[in-house]
Amino acid sequence: MTAPAAVARASDAKRPSTIALLFWLFVMLMLWSFNYVAGKIALRTLDPITVVCFRLELAAIVLLPIYFAQRNRSPLRLRDIWPFAYLGFFGVIVNQGLFTVGLNFTTSDHSAVIIAVGPIIILLLARALKLEAFTIGKIVGMAISFVGVYLLETEQGSPSHSPLLMGDLITFGGVIGFSAYAVLGKRVAAEYDAVSMNTFNCVAAAIMLLPLTIRQAAHLDWHSVSWGGWLAMIYMAVGSSVAAYTIFYWALRYMTASRVGAMSYFQPVVVILLSVAFLGERPTRNLLEGTTLVLVGVFLAERGKA
Repeated sequence: MTAPAAVARASDAKRPSTIALLFWLFVMLMLWSFNYVAGKIALRTLDPITVVCFRLELAAIVLLPIYFAQRNRSPLRLRDIWPFAYLGFFGVIVNQGLFTVGLNFTTSDHSAVIIAVGPIIILLLARALKLEAFTIGKIVGMAISFVGVYLLETEQGSPSHSPLLMGDLITFGGVIGFSAYAVLGKRVAAEYDAVSMNTFNCVAAAIMLLPLTIRQAAHLDWHSVSWGGWLAMIYMAVGSSVAAYTIFYWALRYMTASRVGAMSYFQPVVVILLSVAFLGERPTRNLLEGTTLVLVGVFLAERGKA
């Protein structure tokens, strides 16, 4: 099978088989799903800001030698320095950063369902920028998804009294960040290979976060962090930020965003199963019903016809 890290430009690379594409998308799904478990473990002995900083700095350090090891790597064009700066901010710092901070205040189940709303936010941003028109099907799908989110937030009565509301709102901020990235990054993504795209995004984020990372490292009680916490943080950097996102960018060169995003329909289900097995979380009726409505709504919104 064609390894994503070995693929440079789509124009120069042979299109992988359907089986190969599905295999790597499944790997991406599992890497991202286990990221929720790893995040919860890392946050037991590391504060969320430190996890974010260390994760993204490590991801950049790992990606740089991979990038330079490629023969047909895409060189960074001077005109794209600014685009990669704001893509690194929205797609990496806001997206991955708020995911981690939000996870500290909510459950992995809630986080996965909130993130599944991403295609709806992308649709709203695309409409605001006049890149896409609303249809009846899309409006109905969005309405169903938001009803699902409301069910999620009423697990314990009024949403305003939910102990998970703050974490869910922070996570939703990360969803907005990734949605902005997805809309703003279309031109740049078409001109760079998967490894280059991920490297430039992560390096831009790492540079912006470097002063904060130094501060966090200086104030960290290193002896209080468990081995499990370090390993979980390393997994978040290498397994999710490096491997999963590289596969994501690679797959986009051969498939439409909606087809790649179809794997996200399975992620909340996988995360719920993993959270039961590894974290002892127990899904409630509201969670299961809300998850179903969110996924059905996203499906309808992405395929809505006039």
